[in-house]
Amino acid sequence: MKKRLINIATSLMAAGAMVSCHKVTVKATSELTPDVFPADSASYISAAGPAYVALRGNIGIEYFFQQTYSTDEGIMQARGGNWYDGGQNMEMHYHTWTKDNGYLNGNWYWLSTIIGVVNQELSILGRTQPEGATKDQSLAELKMVRALAYYFMMDNYGNVPIFTTYGDFTPRDKTPRAEVFAFIVDEIKSALPNLSTTVNTSTYGRFTQYGAYALLAKMYLNAEYYTGTKMYNECIAACDNIISSGKFSIASSANYLKAFYPTNGPTAVGSKEEFIFAIPFDATSANTFAFRSANYHNRYDLPRSMGKVAAGAGYNVFNINHVPGGPASTLPEYYAYFYDANDVRNKQWLTGKQYLPDGVTPLTVTTTKAGYDAITFKGDNTPYIYHVDLTPNIELRNSAAPFDSGNDEVAWNMGYRNIKFYPDATSASRNQNNDIPVFRYSDIVLMKAEAILRGGNATLSQTALSLANDLRANRTTAAAWSTINLDSIYNERSREFAWEAWHRNDMIRYGKYEGKWGFKTNADVYRRIFPIPTNAFATNPKLTQNTGY
Repeated sequence: MKKRLINIATSLMAAGAMVSCHKVTVKATSELTPDVFPADSASYISAAGPAYVALRGNIGIEYFFQQTYSTDEGIMQARGGNWYDGGQNMEMHYHTWTKDNGYLNGNWYWLSTIIGVVNQELSILGRTQPEGATKDQSLAELKMVRALAYYFMMDNYGNVPIFTTYGDFTPRDKTPRAEVFAFIVDEIKSALPNLSTTVNTSTYGRFTQYGAYALLAKMYLNAEYYTGTKMYNECIAACDNIISSGKFSIASSANYLKAFYPTNGPTAVGSKEEFIFAIPFDATSANTFAFRSANYHNRYDLPRSMGKVAAGAGYNVFNINHVPGGPASTLPEYYAYFYDANDVRNKQWLTGKQYLPDGVTPLTVTTTKAGYDAITFKGDNTPYIYHVDLTPNIELRNSAAPFDSGNDEVAWNMGYRNIKFYPDATSASRNQNNDIPVFRYSDIVLMKAEAILRGGNATLSQTALSLANDLRANRTTAAAWSTINLDSIYNERSREFAWEAWHRNDMIRYGKYEGKWGFKTNADVYRRIFPIPTNAFATNPKLTQNTGY
């Protein structure tokens, strides 16, 4: 089913394949014309495909990097020059990024492309016949894709220009963030009546009313930060529309990790209960947009010794078809949230000494003493067998290069690794079939609990404590909480949504983004938003730079 959904979209990817660079208005061309279709519901779904394909663009890689490596959740330091990547990972960690950072430029371009493609499709589909509920639903879904793209832009870049008319490429300055917020809310509310309330394979990967309410809840929970106005009761009301539907539930402890497997999707345990809106991935799908549109978590997250057998590696632990790059890990400050030995979420991490699937035989790498530790055993080529041991602390041991741990086994095995998006042994490439959730039911539960603690009114006989304990009852065998506060929710969110690209959003809302972790000490508050990227100015000269940059 998942592959069918992807292929529906990719069959029409010519729509929107040509884009201008780093501009909120995107010039797109399309084979879709009012003369040829759509004529029925299936055609409308197909016609909307390019917008969903564009949405898949950077979500699994570059956008994840921007959200994660700018927090205490993740780090991608260099090893002997490997993965330095022009310093963009270092800038994310130290909070020293500039308008030239590759992730900031790439994600602006990605989000701009989504908006431009949707503007084009709305323009064409809005003129087609027949009128009716099918057409209205398709237009509403497209508006929601655009609303999500604008939300990501507003959350990351603050004040951004608003373009909604295809063909209008007039340069314009940024719209104040509060006005962008109001625009997104209005777009969601206008789309809601025409969105489907069906939750099954036919609507998986598409926006339904519940996806719209989830985005509204996220908006309202952060409204005080975005606009200066508290909207916690509005957040609770949006959450209640999802809770009261009865169409979602908290995945059981046995199914939590399965929700992120390569087999996840609309009928798979874990994801079918939890996923309100997810972005489907198919490792074999084609892509003509200027994005990787891939899920490469096993490339970045797995130690190099755990993939396809390479020089020195003795066993393909996950039976994948490539040698992982292995540059990404978490930091001790973040892993500290996973202190409960009874919590199933601990199993998303690889830590300490590693073993073969039998759980007994050590995973070893055959190298030399210098290959194991080039500092202690410099120049010593005596053969050495190393039992792979993932250590918690990150050290910058290579004084000859910036942000560099060295190019030996000690360096390559620094940091605990996250395998929530479980390595895909079925893929013939380094791409994965794991769908990536944007909104999960657990997020609704914890957003409502947080909104109550921040002053909203309890509803549906649910309190912040009861909501949190409902979630925890499906994650740990530890005793239920007897008290709760905002820090409790923050810690629980850190455990629940690790590696799901929401931690930066949480840290800012909780006033923790200016803290110290790893090697980062920068406490500049203006870095809660990123600069307008360099290339955006080339196509829209009326833009002005964000404060501080």
